[in-house]
Amino acid sequence: MNLVALKIEAETSVERTVMISRRQVLAAAATLPLATPSLAAPETDRVMRFIPQSELNSIDPAWIPAANVRTHGYLVFDTLYGIDGQYKPQPQMVEGATVENDGKLWQLRLRPGLAFHDGTPVLARDCVASISRFCARDSMGQALIAATDELSAPDDRTIRFRLKRKFPLLPDALASTSSFMCAIMPERLARTDPFKQVTDMIGSGPYRYLANERVPGARIAYERNAAYRPRDDGPLEWTSGPKIAHFDRIEWNVIPDAATAAAALQNAEADRWEYVNIDLVPLLRQAQGIKVAVLDETGLTCNIRMNQAIPPFDKPAIRQAVLRAVNQEDYMVAIAGADPSLWRIDFGFFTIGSPMATTVGLEVLHGRHDPAEIKQALADAGYRGEKVGILVASDVPTAKAASDVCADMLRRIGMTVDYLAMDWGMVAQRRMKKDPEEAGGWNIWIMPGPGLTQFNPVVSGLLRTGPQAYFGWPTGPRLEELRNAWLDAPDLAARKAICEAIQRQAFIDLPMIPLGQYFQPTAYRTSLSGFATFWNVRRA
Repeated sequence: MNLVALKIEAETSVERTVMISRRQVLAAAATLPLATPSLAAPETDRVMRFIPQSELNSIDPAWIPAANVRTHGYLVFDTLYGIDGQYKPQPQMVEGATVENDGKLWQLRLRPGLAFHDGTPVLARDCVASISRFCARDSMGQALIAATDELSAPDDRTIRFRLKRKFPLLPDALASTSSFMCAIMPERLARTDPFKQVTDMIGSGPYRYLANERVPGARIAYERNAAYRPRDDGPLEWTSGPKIAHFDRIEWNVIPDAATAAAALQNAEADRWEYVNIDLVPLLRQAQGIKVAVLDETGLTCNIRMNQAIPPFDKPAIRQAVLRAVNQEDYMVAIAGADPSLWRIDFGFFTIGSPMATTVGLEVLHGRHDPAEIKQALADAGYRGEKVGILVASDVPTAKAASDVCADMLRRIGMTVDYLAMDWGMVAQRRMKKDPEEAGGWNIWIMPGPGLTQFNPVVSGLLRTGPQAYFGWPTGPRLEELRNAWLDAPDLAARKAICEAIQRQAFIDLPMIPLGQYFQPTAYRTSLSGFATFWNVRRA
């Protein structure tokens, strides 16, 4: 889902043909013959059945940065601002804002009539507490709160920011869909330590979370919030505009087996499969009543994240040696198949097609990949055969494919690999640990993420270094200096120039190793129309 609300109709969606080998088609056909819709499982007008990319590993959208958690969050919670199709913030819960004192005083005014699922009104103090919790975790939120002298609620509908310095990107920060979302929840919940989970899901969004129907590893359910008041205006794009719930009920049915998921979609037992396995795309394209398309033009990005808090990747020279072994095309073919229209290489630290994307420094990716030379470079850098534990989300096919390529790459250059296969929920928990692998920690993990998370150096948590760095805990004082300079840059040209400098420095510090950008097909019943979020989608 990746939190984007791009149109789902065939004539407006971005669709790419998937070309895979005859061997892959035959292998898929052997396990999944084409099916016709089953009369035993008719499509239900008022219920939407969804197969998510993986199990929901947290219900708190301000606690863990994961795409499926944000997708869940946008069902249950509303936000002060949304993002339109040009990546610009648009008012959502706010009806407007005033800016005074040379850009250092912002006052946001809430729309009237907003209410939480428990019937209590949404007040400015709820928003202040929610913003504070969000800013403790999100990369761009951290930049906003660092520029803030005072965040307060002078009355029930006014949120006031007194800033130390100008921060013109304030609405952008509150509209963030990168690492976390700024979910507005009641003050009593928002006061929870941001490093502990909120378990009482009281939001003000278009759907209510049904905790009593949760079956871990199998099902999550939501019901329409009849009291929800959508905006009256705004562009109906991505996370902006009126959010209208056309379904009475949303069911997430977790189906780890790809063949079973595809059969459920064909038999009308499911309405949408979020992440279709590449091998099964040709079969689903032939199936009656199913549409396969790429809806998110920003795609997904993939990176190797190394734990720099412990050996061996605490040594810069060892990280550089591993960089020399990376062939981005190997990873993209493993993830997205042989058709190059579904992926991009020569990918640096910013999403290709984003305003900040640059080709500066990419020549480092074009060098020789001689395993013997790299093995010697590792030895010279001080690698002595230490075990390298790779966290592998075995229930996320794209992450597993990339992890398999990485494990093979490391073995070929002489590293000792410990392949730690587990489900995505366990990976998400374990990656928080700085401990050595034998003490329950890790050395490498690879997990694709939405392209929006690498649109600029502030939304990219992976580029953050120092005490507030994302899992992996890299250091890089120069990167932090450049990040702060980007925030203070006077115009787009200045920001682009700073991003060139950031990419040069990032290829030195290596907070992560970029592997490429790809475009994930989704599949849905052709009876659906509208948008690819859960609001505004309807059954024809």
